Amino acid sequence: MTPVSQYVVQTLVTLLAVVALSVLLLTALRRVGVGKSGGPLELVARLPLEGRRAVYLVRAGETVYVLAASESALAKLGELPRSELPHTVMEEPPRFSEVLKRAVGLKRADKASGEPS
Repeated sequence: MTPVSQYVVQTLVTLLAVVALSVLLLTALRRVGVGKSGGPLELVARLPLEGRRAVYLVRAGETVYVLAASESALAKLGELPRSELPHTVMEEPPRFSEVLKRAVGLKRADKASGEPS
């Protein structure tokens, strides 16, 4: 092997080792619970309006606050008990993998039926 090819192989092996170590570390940290919200605050929902403006539902204990956010301020619009929220708001959003499987499954079904996509 030439010195250049040795360098390329060594660089690729090192890169693969770093990526593998990163994946293992992130998986272990996720299982331990690092990065998950564990306190009394929880972002329940977000409704983007325009640019940097949005409305948020934030749960603090058993109270849900309705907040308006803009580039210059954060304002409280109202509050309500957690029990008054519809259950659909409190459900977990679907995981990206589930959405992707559903989208890929639909495209395969379209191709199988002969419809143009």
